[in-house]
Amino acid sequence: MKMTGAEAVVRALELEGVDTIFGYPGGAVTHIYDALGRSSIHHVLVRNEQAAAHGANGYARATGKVGVCISTSGPGATNMITGIATAYMDSIPIVAITGQVPLSMVGRDVFQEADITGATEPFTKYSYLVRNPGDLPRIFKEAFHIASTGRPGPVLIDIPKDIAMATLDFKYPTEVNLRGYRPTYMGHPGQIKRMIRAIEESCRPLICVGGGAVSSDATEEIMELAERIKAPVASTLMGIGAFPGDHHLSLGFLGQHGVYAANRAVEEADLLILLGARMGDRATGKAEEFAQKAKVIHVDIDPAEIGKNIGPNIPIVGDIKTTLRELLQKDIERNDWGWLSRAREWKQVYEGLGDCHKGLNPMEIIKTLSDMVPENTILVTDVGQHQIWAGRYYKTRRPRAFLTSGGLGTMGYGLPAALGAKLGCRDKEVVLLIGDGGLQMNLAELATLVQEGAPVKIMILNNGYLGMVREIQEKIHGGRYYQTRMEGNPDFVKLADAYGIKGFRVENQEKIEWGIKKLLSWNGPIIGEFVIDPTANVIPIQGGKDDEAHIRGIG
Repeated sequence: MKMTGAEAVVRALELEGVDTIFGYPGGAVTHIYDALGRSSIHHVLVRNEQAAAHGANGYARATGKVGVCISTSGPGATNMITGIATAYMDSIPIVAITGQVPLSMVGRDVFQEADITGATEPFTKYSYLVRNPGDLPRIFKEAFHIASTGRPGPVLIDIPKDIAMATLDFKYPTEVNLRGYRPTYMGHPGQIKRMIRAIEESCRPLICVGGGAVSSDATEEIMELAERIKAPVASTLMGIGAFPGDHHLSLGFLGQHGVYAANRAVEEADLLILLGARMGDRATGKAEEFAQKAKVIHVDIDPAEIGKNIGPNIPIVGDIKTTLRELLQKDIERNDWGWLSRAREWKQVYEGLGDCHKGLNPMEIIKTLSDMVPENTILVTDVGQHQIWAGRYYKTRRPRAFLTSGGLGTMGYGLPAALGAKLGCRDKEVVLLIGDGGLQMNLAELATLVQEGAPVKIMILNNGYLGMVREIQEKIHGGRYYQTRMEGNPDFVKLADAYGIKGFRVENQEKIEWGIKKLLSWNGPIIGEFVIDPTANVIPIQGGKDDEAHIRGIG
């Protein structure tokens, strides 16, 4: 079938089942947009290209499908870089399409030219500069395959304008054959036998789930494993939701900002089973002091992650779900020996909600929110203190229901990601938890929210500061606060009204529950501003360690 390159792009997207694309048009992609306008794909016009990538990210994480974003060349493409890097760090499958100047002009520094394939090389799984229109069907088939298989991640396709205008004979491939790209899904049988032996010999096993367990949709297998081997379960920030937070074996979020029970279990465990967790510095603190008493089993589909931060005794390269299914077919049982009762005692250690005297208590707000939302609610956070409080006090009950920027820690992620999640899961409640600083990073996306009629419930925890940095300045810089006070903040209720969004403010402790009910009951986008104590800190952690070395881990 004869068609233009632009029409081939859109046809390929349709054949891949794409129903939503996030983007911002420009001169280098007008032909693609012309074709998009004649397709069934819903296009979301964001207000900044970074938000297009974040929107695709939120859509992908909530649905489990590949998210798609598009921008023009030059500044449009470079604006997407932060969103692409965010997806790469958190292993989120997106396909980013960028326009490019005509192929004959590439490398001549013409108007709105940027080497986007070179710029994004460190944080894409693969990138393409299309040089022949006939390659478009193959490239799109490969791009979606690469993004969604193995360890998921972003793939970039850079399309020169003349390629989009050229004609080709369109035939979409049915298979992908990429030499050298063969992800390993089944763990090695010999290593699985060693894993079984280690479990049977252990007295104090602990399972730790990361983002890979969510990507693998392995919740049922992890629950069966935990119950059969009588092991409590902790999670990294990215792993929240892979195991139900209200399950009796759940210990919660571990790491520098984690809860007492999870961190104490890591200290005492004699066997640590890492499932799809890269175990970065936020999860481990000083790697050489992490889980010193434990033999370590590390299961991950990406061999580069095994041994990168924590040296395993039993490395297993494979998909979490596939490998655990094979493991669970074996006769694997162990006696408890009192380990679970000790874990229950640690869970009873009162974490505390802190004392707040200059405003609302953010930890109490989040705990109350957790108790009030429907079970299938998707919570999206931005980055900062509220993100950590959410990890500690919000009980995520289902996978793909806690969305945050864990690896890159990108402020401005929350609002467009929440929009993407809502457009991907219209039947679920989507609540955005965000600070006054993070909201203003991508504030203009409120217009996109209104444009799409997306009933995202936005809860602003307003402390008037860049809270996490203020906390660092308090703890290790002697309280010398500099450039963290957010002077000039808008009146967020009036701002909501300017966008045509319902807005209200809560300043009294007794109104917290009222405010959350108002958020959840409103039939449309709504902003609830909760004025919190500006001195509220993430650290000290009750039952944990509060010293300068610990605090330095925040930055």
